[in-house]
Amino acid sequence: MTRTGSPAGVLSIKPFRRLWIALSLSSFGDWLSILALTALAGSLTKGSAENYAIGGVLVAKLLPALIFGPLAGAVADRFDRRITMVVADIMRFALFLSIPLVGRLDWLYIATFLIEVVTLFWIPAKEATVPNLVPKDQLERANQISLTSTYGSAPVAAATFSVLALISKVLFSQPQQQANLALYINAVTFLVSAATIFSLREIPKQRGKVSVPSILKQIVAGWKFVGSTPLVRGLTIGILGAFAAGGAVIGIAKVYVKQLGGGDAAYGVVFGMVFVGMAAGMFLAPRILQEFSRRRLFGLGIIGAGVALALIGIIPNLVIVALLTALCGAGAGIAWVIGYTLIGLEVEDSVRGRTWAFLQSLVRVVLLLVVASVPFIAGVVGNHRLHLPGKNIYRFDGPNAVLLIAAVVAVIVGLVAYRHMDDRRGIPLIRDFVAALRGEHYTLEESTREHGVFIALEGGEGAGKTTQARLLSIWLRDQGFDVVMTREPGSTKMGMRLRALLLDKESSGLSSRAETLLYAADRAQHVAEVIQPALRRGAIVVTDRYIDSSLAYQGSGRELKVGEIAEVNRWATNGLVPDLTIILDVPSDIGLTRFASPADRIESEPREFHERVRRGFRALADAEPHRYLVIDGTQSQPDITRKIHDRVRAILPDPVPPSAEDETSTMPAIRD
Repeated sequence: MTRTGSPAGVLSIKPFRRLWIALSLSSFGDWLSILALTALAGSLTKGSAENYAIGGVLVAKLLPALIFGPLAGAVADRFDRRITMVVADIMRFALFLSIPLVGRLDWLYIATFLIEVVTLFWIPAKEATVPNLVPKDQLERANQISLTSTYGSAPVAAATFSVLALISKVLFSQPQQQANLALYINAVTFLVSAATIFSLREIPKQRGKVSVPSILKQIVAGWKFVGSTPLVRGLTIGILGAFAAGGAVIGIAKVYVKQLGGGDAAYGVVFGMVFVGMAAGMFLAPRILQEFSRRRLFGLGIIGAGVALALIGIIPNLVIVALLTALCGAGAGIAWVIGYTLIGLEVEDSVRGRTWAFLQSLVRVVLLLVVASVPFIAGVVGNHRLHLPGKNIYRFDGPNAVLLIAAVVAVIVGLVAYRHMDDRRGIPLIRDFVAALRGEHYTLEESTREHGVFIALEGGEGAGKTTQARLLSIWLRDQGFDVVMTREPGSTKMGMRLRALLLDKESSGLSSRAETLLYAADRAQHVAEVIQPALRRGAIVVTDRYIDSSLAYQGSGRELKVGEIAEVNRWATNGLVPDLTIILDVPSDIGLTRFASPADRIESEPREFHERVRRGFRALADAEPHRYLVIDGTQSQPDITRKIHDRVRAILPDPVPPSAEDETSTMPAIRD
């Protein structure tokens, strides 16, 4: 799949670069604080109380977001944002510094709660500041860099914590003192961040409005959008289940590492391996498995993370646990990057913000409930010793049970998400996956097809498909190929009657399901009467619309189940899939203005319908990028034509028949 355009870097903008330094320090401090605070809480307690102490720290970190989120947004609206951020960082510095100085568990909880409250005031001020420091066309890139800094600082913080833990073990004899050095360093990062932000005079005192509705309002407002399509349902189930399993792991990691004989340094290593694995999953898997369906990969990533979790809970070896933790993180990273991308493509622009707010709110609630329940689950299970043959003893304690429960949850939600999102039903999963590892795209054998090439042009109304299909056919004929140009609906006698019925504005009472079946009927006749015979004789078939139009118009546009529509059309066409699908991507408000004649029944649909159709096409291309070429349809006609020619040229057959080599022995045939 080809996309155009690449955003310029924004770190050359001095004010943003300085703000980015402060953001990176703040993120580093946040991750380091999780490790240091849980380590300190564990050292201040003994026995089974350690589970509850660590769980209490995590609850104290999550609870403020559920209570004070709206108030934080209001403060960002009304006060000088630079001063708000500076004061927040100074307060965090003082609170973190006080925790090791006081050295009591109750103050640790109070200070952690206050730190998170202060952070809630800092975040909206930061979010409102970034758009004022970079040009609008570079805002997306700036947000990407900020997001990378937020999560990229986690393994750095984990490595730093491990080193500090080793140093502290030499300097301090008391376990309670060994986390103090990390907390002191953590406090300093916020002091430096405050100084950096204070020097940023470019931050405006107030510009625009930032409001954060309550968690309950976000959940209620977003609930109705989640069930709109099987894809969004599958994504929501998968993301929530993955975060629930992740919350269980975070809540029990410190105790489990200690159970395996590791100290604070080992805890830091295991924590960091999660994010190393996430980075590997996010950046490597989509590149290694370019030919594999993204929708399938989402569910499989969560299932893989669940299997790794199960092995972590069973194998009592710290080194193996660290490696398996990286695999678990890789599965989570795969699911996260695919989920983030697909929601951006599938959900309407007008409600995408509410959908993300809904998901983030539910994630907070789920994390809070899971983290609060983990100590009780571990406490109920207790400690057990299983006597194995050969006088071996296997230790199975509360942390093992928590990890296994989290693994079961991850596998179940992964299976549910896979079932909701599978866009290649009928294609064997194992063969599909193995083919993708080899860099190939697996398709079922098609006995109806021999040597021809099948090209489909797709896109919304007014995208220019018909024009480009005609120009492509003329160009191919000029190259000496046998070309059949066709269209849907209406390329057969039966299809002409169906076309008149489908596009007639008087057919307003036609149900969405009936419409879908009529398009499938036209397509079945089209394939049997026009496309298959042409492919059998080795011709190149260029069609204006094919199955993807039904998936986008009736699936996304009419909001029917895309999987069911795909299954009906797969049967109607005997599994015939284009070698290349070209999508001309044009915003609906531009495409709908290109008509000179009165609009037909489909063209007369409201703009929201056509926007859903556009997102449907883009989601299809994102799921199988090897088979698609996506072109910005607002470009000039010659530019679009040139890009189509460049891509089509790569799949054209050898114009010299293989038999010619035997006859002439002078011109070898070119084989792919």
